[in-house]
Amino acid sequence: MQPLHIILLIVAYFSVLILISYITGKSANNKTFFKADNSSPWYLVAFGMVGASLSGVTFISVPGWVESQSMSYMQMVLGYIVGYAVIGLILLPLYYRLNLTSIYSYLQDRFGDYSYKTGASFFLLSRTIGAAFRLFLVANVLQLLLFDEYGIPFWVTVTITILLIWLYTFKGGIKTIVWTDTLQTLFMLTAVGVCIYTISNEMQISNIFTYVADSELSKTFFFEDVKTGDYFWKRFLAGAFVAIVMTGLDQDMMQKNLTCKNLKDAQKNMFWFTIVLVIVNFFFLALGVLLTDYAQKNGIDAHKDQLFPIIATKGTLGLATAIFFLLGLIAAAYSSADSALTSLTTSFSIDILEIDKKKNEVDQEKIRKKIHILFSFILIGTILVFKYFIADQSVIAKIFTFANYTYGPLLGLYAFGLFTKLKVIDRAVPFICIASPFITFLINYVCLHYFSFDFGFALLILNGLITFMGLSLFKLKQ
Repeated sequence: MQPLHIILLIVAYFSVLILISYITGKSANNKTFFKADNSSPWYLVAFGMVGASLSGVTFISVPGWVESQSMSYMQMVLGYIVGYAVIGLILLPLYYRLNLTSIYSYLQDRFGDYSYKTGASFFLLSRTIGAAFRLFLVANVLQLLLFDEYGIPFWVTVTITILLIWLYTFKGGIKTIVWTDTLQTLFMLTAVGVCIYTISNEMQISNIFTYVADSELSKTFFFEDVKTGDYFWKRFLAGAFVAIVMTGLDQDMMQKNLTCKNLKDAQKNMFWFTIVLVIVNFFFLALGVLLTDYAQKNGIDAHKDQLFPIIATKGTLGLATAIFFLLGLIAAAYSSADSALTSLTTSFSIDILEIDKKKNEVDQEKIRKKIHILFSFILIGTILVFKYFIADQSVIAKIFTFANYTYGPLLGLYAFGLFTKLKVIDRAVPFICIASPFITFLINYVCLHYFSFDFGFALLILNGLITFMGLSLFKLKQ
């Protein structure tokens, strides 16, 4: 694939997004930016959330993970079903009943200002790091395929990447994103379908399902050793809790749900989103089996995050496959990153600066636009830092590992708020939430090095439990 082809594809792609931004951003105000005027069709939100949940990380890393982990990731995906049920039946009714713009406003009503700011701060940290990881992956691929060819440095690639996101989100915000995410999800799923079709043709596979089922890499359930990180119940329970915190307690994902007309539509959105997401993840893992076998049979030395990009763009699958791969990668990455930038702007504006309490609408909008620019620069800086620290692990593992430490306190806060009627010493909450990840890290280190017990993704549950216990110790006397 020639660099000129890539440039033309990127220009055409973002021209469509900017056109959508122009149409949806007409007469936009802060209410439009934050809640899309509560007018989003539920089926668009559901479909668009698939792309936002998967992101460029899933697009690249899940297929590359199959070589070393088989299809064990599917254990976690099955756990998602339980987590999304909790969101639809418990969290969404709460958010709609309180008519929230930022979901962390709940913590203010339940515990107080310190808890409120702490919850929002942990989200801001988590989402900034997560979005930066995802964009780092895509920027690396674009650097390899395009910008290195012209001698353009990595920092310029990153700046262009963030600038394009800012360009089509700065006015319409979440209203624009609901529509662009729908388009981007369609591009991503089409890309996966095309890649599966071309590889199966190249390998002369008549029945993909039979081929995957017969593969040594198709093992999905691991019950043999409770100490390993891929043990079924660890992965399954971790999947349930990851879904709860990274969707239900995440302003980025919930902001889309809160743009629906009413609770019933939001719950329908969550139900159909769950079904589609499980199916799509299975096809990503099936693609990983095909890619791994294709690489081995053709002597291609590519592994983990390099497996899919190298085969799609430098293999013998043709120009069409390369184009659809790049289109799918860009779509998957930006469907996650654009909403991240918007939700970061929303949370900082509402939760930290509390601009919704300012009477002057013009001033509110000016502040919001400045915050939007600020977080664009923060993402650029964070990605450049990651350039020098990410090395050998798959990016998806890094994201989920980091999420275990940063989303754990949010899990503990909401669990304590929803399932007890106790009050806490509000001023103590920031210290509890900061201490919890460090205690979790220490416990995991001891268990791993002295008892060969790997918590894996279940670290999130441990972290939330420690936060919950900490809150219990600092409860107010009734």
